[in-house]
Amino acid sequence: MKNTDFPVTTAVRFLRAHNVEFGGHLYDYVDRGGTAHSAASLGVDEHCVVKTIVLEDDRKQPLICLQHGDRDVSTKSLARLLGVKSVVPCSPEVATRHTGYLVGGTSPFGTRKAIPTFLERSITTLPCLYVNGGKRGFLVSMPPAELVRVLAPTLVDAAAA
Repeated sequence: MKNTDFPVTTAVRFLRAHNVEFGGHLYDYVDRGGTAHSAASLGVDEHCVVKTIVLEDDRKQPLICLQHGDRDVSTKSLARLLGVKSVVPCSPEVATRHTGYLVGGTSPFGTRKAIPTFLERSITTLPCLYVNGGKRGFLVSMPPAELVRVLAPTLVDAAAA
């Protein structure tokens, strides 16, 4: 697939504006298919597919946690790291309100407003990552260093044991 044979989403505009070298990857979206489905569709390791999880702390402040597709976020660990009482996933409606993206198509790039972003530390060691490109059934690939460069996320160890 040529680098232009995919939708021009808000995330793609963000990546282009920040001169990020990335690849676009379309697949048939399946409701609740998650990273297992997208990884299988693209023939890549689910560990390299990064979930964009929109959460809120106990003060209803939004945050994004980027996690390996085959891992879950320990909200207790994340709350402890942030020094807050609790962190919980947002409802789909609230996540859309914060990011401007529909759940299943949530990208960490080009969110409606700036949202603190936390990246599972081990993602930075992957040779290449795949993350949502702002539309259901569309992932973008890039070296982790590019994601770190443009998002400046806080690195965390928040995978559930």
